[in-house]
Amino acid sequence: MLWLFSHKLYANEQVGGSFIIYLFSDVLSKTKQFSTAPFLSAGNSRALGWTKRNNLVLEREDIPLTCCTSRRNRKMPPPHSSKPRAETTAKQRTGTLDVPLTFLNQDYQELLKSCISSKKRFVDETFPPDSSSIDPRKKLGLKMESIQWLRAPKISADPQLIVQGVSRFDYSQGSYLGNCWFLASVGALTFQKDIMEQVMPGDQSFGKDYPGIFHFRFWRFGKWIDVVIDDKLPTIDGRLIFVHSKTSNEFWPALLEKAYAKLCGSYADMHAGMVSEALLDFTGGVHVGFELKSPPLDLWSLMDRAVKSKALMACGTRQGKTSSNTVLPNGIVQGHAYSVTGVYKVKCENDPVKLVRVLNPWGQGEWNGAWSDKSPTWNKVSEKQRAKCRVLANDGEFWMSMEDFTKNFEDVDICCLSPDFLDNSSTCSWTSTCFTGSWEAGKNAGGCLNSKETFWTNPQFRVRVEALDKECSSGVCPENIMVSLLQNQESRFRSQANNRAIGFSVFPLPSEMKDDKLPAKFFSRTRPVETSESFTNSRHVMKFFTLDPGQYLIVPSTFEPNESAKFMLTVYSKSESHKKNRKQEMTYV
Repeated sequence: MLWLFSHKLYANEQVGGSFIIYLFSDVLSKTKQFSTAPFLSAGNSRALGWTKRNNLVLEREDIPLTCCTSRRNRKMPPPHSSKPRAETTAKQRTGTLDVPLTFLNQDYQELLKSCISSKKRFVDETFPPDSSSIDPRKKLGLKMESIQWLRAPKISADPQLIVQGVSRFDYSQGSYLGNCWFLASVGALTFQKDIMEQVMPGDQSFGKDYPGIFHFRFWRFGKWIDVVIDDKLPTIDGRLIFVHSKTSNEFWPALLEKAYAKLCGSYADMHAGMVSEALLDFTGGVHVGFELKSPPLDLWSLMDRAVKSKALMACGTRQGKTSSNTVLPNGIVQGHAYSVTGVYKVKCENDPVKLVRVLNPWGQGEWNGAWSDKSPTWNKVSEKQRAKCRVLANDGEFWMSMEDFTKNFEDVDICCLSPDFLDNSSTCSWTSTCFTGSWEAGKNAGGCLNSKETFWTNPQFRVRVEALDKECSSGVCPENIMVSLLQNQESRFRSQANNRAIGFSVFPLPSEMKDDKLPAKFFSRTRPVETSESFTNSRHVMKFFTLDPGQYLIVPSTFEPNESAKFMLTVYSKSESHKKNRKQEMTYV
């Protein structure tokens, strides 16, 4: 029995290159060009069936194809006209970084002009300074009567958005909110100036007559969203109760956290989550996840290439016997998310040792084993390497060997703007195709393969994988396909989103197969060659695998039939670099 990508929440807190894709539905054949978007995730392995575990994770069982037991709602867009377009329309540009969507219909520039002309500081009525913005369902156990919302100048005499640059050491997690998953992602974000400027635009600051309005940008379901906030922050006795800066007059961490809390619905709605969620919201990029109980043999090298490609990385530990964050004797915190801040190779008595650097978002509390700050192992390396790596400070950051890293952490998440780093080859690149659609109860929400009579009604996507040249197909990364399935449950409050258990299956197709939607009898006699392995109620599932040249059918589904949900299916395909700009043919049927 195998596990893949369990829905874990951290609290306290070609041989194929170019490809052709077809969608099959219950309508007449039409030509359809879908938009592309840089979103994808990856995993390992394959399965034949699934079982449900604790209503959260479905795990693999090698059971008959006809029996698998388990663990939103926009219609597929109408076909575009086949006429070529001379330029991108304003509607198509909406939701990009240049023209982000406004969150709750608040336009930052218009509100800023209003504040300046009226000489009044902005007050955000959509995220008011009261209990509804902190803990509307009273789950955090805070005494609301003790909380006072203060603007930055009331907290510090000389407030600054940023003091001497943005750093992973700028902040510490608050003790009332379990959002280590978010702050571990923030720690990774601080390394990438360009991405940080996407999330936190540089056109804002404090000053004598500052307007009291700030804005931040996050990626959601293929679109960038601009979130506007005021600078009123929750305090007790004049001190910030959630994330706070180690430099008392620096406020970017608290304002970024407030904007994300508003996006989630409230501060309490940030309690417990998955690191990959925030990494994707910061980048709109490609997410690749690895479970460390069976990591790739070249994982350290892959992480090294990811660092050089300006990727964001984070990791998490296993949950202990209780839901609390128990600190183990070796200093590692159970059920906790950490930032991965670097990798480095040293020579220890002439033997190479691969190291990983990790940061605790608490801002303190470190690993105390080999290669920790005070470890005598550092005396066995050259003075130059010791001076470059070792820092004697209880700042939450520490080094450990790759072996200890895989033993003490459960998974590692890597998020970047392109998956090209996977190959480390100029002969290979990755291209993407993205589809947005929905499962609709009673129409095309057929459930998983358990539902023999209705599975065929699910949306069907045809993929043709073409052969790569020898140099590209034999590279560092043998996999040539990555598939990501993202669901979108549009709830104002993150904690109330009714995520479905979702997954996908990949079936081989005979070359003579017609471009029609395949009936139930096809699936009764054809076994999938790849699957998402687990049906899980997380926001997205992913898989990273190899397909031989040929035609395939990808079928995304919910676990149970008749469950409505919107989804985004993204397929990344490895291709030869000289074909990178070749337009992919797609047909909507």
